[in-house]
Amino acid sequence: MVFQPKHTDFTLSPYTGLTRQSWIEAGEYMLAGIFRHIKSFDDPVVVPRQETKITYPHLDADGKSPLAERKAEMFEGLTRSFFIAAPLLSIKPELAICGYKLKDYYKNQILRSCTPGDANFVGTYEELQDITGRFDPFRAFQQTVETCALVIGLWASRTVIWEGCTKEEKDVIAAFLTSFAHANTVPQNWRMFNMLDMAFLHMEGYPIDHEIMLDHAQAVLDYYVGDGWYRDGQSFDYYSCWAFNFYAPLWNAWYGYENEPFLAQKFEEYSNRLMESYPDFFDADGFTNMWGRSCIYRYASTSPFDGNFMLRHSAADAGLARRIASGSLLQFLSREDFSWEGIPTMGFYGQFAPLVQGYSCAESPFWMGKAFLCLHLPENHPFWTEKENNGSWEKLEENEIKETALNGPALCFTNHKANGETILRTGKIVKNAGDKHGLWNYAKLCFNTKYPWEATPQAGADTVPAIVTGEVESQQYVLKDLTYNTLSLANATFWGGVRDGVLYRRQYFDYRLNTETHWMQGLFLADFPVPYGIVRVDKMKLFRRPVRFTLGAYGFPDNGTVVAEYREGSAKAIVLCGKDAMGKPRQLAMTIYDGWDDLGIIYSTGTNPDSEHSIVIYAGTERKKQYGGCEPYVMVSQVITKESAEAFTQEEIFPVRSIAYTDKAGCGTFGPVTIALKNGQTRVVDYEGMEGNLRL
Repeated sequence: MVFQPKHTDFTLSPYTGLTRQSWIEAGEYMLAGIFRHIKSFDDPVVVPRQETKITYPHLDADGKSPLAERKAEMFEGLTRSFFIAAPLLSIKPELAICGYKLKDYYKNQILRSCTPGDANFVGTYEELQDITGRFDPFRAFQQTVETCALVIGLWASRTVIWEGCTKEEKDVIAAFLTSFAHANTVPQNWRMFNMLDMAFLHMEGYPIDHEIMLDHAQAVLDYYVGDGWYRDGQSFDYYSCWAFNFYAPLWNAWYGYENEPFLAQKFEEYSNRLMESYPDFFDADGFTNMWGRSCIYRYASTSPFDGNFMLRHSAADAGLARRIASGSLLQFLSREDFSWEGIPTMGFYGQFAPLVQGYSCAESPFWMGKAFLCLHLPENHPFWTEKENNGSWEKLEENEIKETALNGPALCFTNHKANGETILRTGKIVKNAGDKHGLWNYAKLCFNTKYPWEATPQAGADTVPAIVTGEVESQQYVLKDLTYNTLSLANATFWGGVRDGVLYRRQYFDYRLNTETHWMQGLFLADFPVPYGIVRVDKMKLFRRPVRFTLGAYGFPDNGTVVAEYREGSAKAIVLCGKDAMGKPRQLAMTIYDGWDDLGIIYSTGTNPDSEHSIVIYAGTERKKQYGGCEPYVMVSQVITKESAEAFTQEEIFPVRSIAYTDKAGCGTFGPVTIALKNGQTRVVDYEGMEGNLRL
């Protein structure tokens, strides 16, 4: 059963209809899905677990780790559901769900989780070290993450729960928090958890170690790369937004403005810088892109808007922020497959194992609950009172494209007025060669808000021509060494930036530090947007042949699909027309020009986040001569999509009027490649200078 708001206002919210009351209803809807599984007042928030092989608790693990994980699961369920319950309690202190008065239930469970000796006690840092044998003196535990969620919830429901505790009860909670606040943590976004724990304790009059606080804060500042983004480990993903750019404004309000004004001013500056471009990260419907790790958190991607409103000097557009937050909320809550037994699935839409990481449990998706913290904003706040607007989408003309390129985090996103989609192209990526999961999350050539990434297509009997599973990936090149019969994926993507309307990147296959790059197969990536998608003009960088390349389009939901083939001169295209799992029309076309031999289709099952069955169109080509300047070096292709049944025009499917090369053979061996489009535009692709401007 999907969420259906009882209260809507399409005058105030012309795009979504959602108001503050709608959000309250959505929060109660989410909590009802949880509390239908709570059998008694003393039971912790542990919900049904559909997936048991990847997620924790890992009951087949050795030693005492399962005990520590079971404690973490209880705490994660409590604190992340508290993200939703806490702001609701500040509005409706007597709120009851499934017969439970929430203020009583959460106060009871919080005290029990923090009280040594209680059956629901989740352990101090020191106890967890003892349980796991103290084999790693620098180990961090999941409880550190959840203590931060706890203090945010206590702050959001302050007058209902925290102020309802006795001095002795507060001391019990504070002692528990102190254990994790000052203990080891993971040296990336986790530092923010310790910072907020200490900030809350300090705000409530408990002693903290200010040197530890300062060490964490300066380290977080050093993760900043520009454009409002922070590097989280090696990668860039939503953690920069739902962690750094949500927690830092809270830290400012609780501690930074008064105690570390220089750092607070920087965090405020960086949050406001993010607001300059982050709204364009979402599409015309406010949809969140499936990209990076922890995508089970879904619409938590909108939480930095709320974070920005906690600053003394906020730059966020309130009407646009609410429009995006509400649009992303509806992206998920309006789908039947969003939940299983009332609990969000371990996936993006429905259950989707290829997306799931081992550090998650059944309760982990409630991280998305931090989006509901916008309810802490009073009803007269501009976030609730300003009329929804759709930002850039209202200003774009028909077929116009807005491109945003951020060199700091190596993100290029394009807003396509023609189809309302936002396409993300990324760089500065390094993963282990065998980490297919990491490559799906980060290294796809394009991430599309309406076509979430597909795992490795499972080639079925209907696949034409016949191909081995693993030889094709959606939105990724696969390289097959025909001498050794091995397959490899590009596990390193260097960023070259945008020049004259073309984005340049470099990819290496089987990249590793113990080998010089001239012993690695590679590609010069060059691509540019067109109204319905992206045109690729990629050049091979090879030292060994014969090889075979394949390139897949987006995964296409197959719920009854019409397949058509078209030709124009030497160019060929395959067009798919069908519907997604919601019954909404979908169309996709892949066109190949120079450098490719043919197109094929894979029919797959269980590899698409939207639908059980899916189709992947792919291009294929071979290069046979070890050294041969007459075989094409450049591969030109296009993938376009739309969300309507109106057919693509011939010009949209075949947008290229001519391709001109510098070399006499016309193979792209050297020099610029000039792409003349039928709409009168010209793109000059020039790979020269990339080598000196690659960034990782």
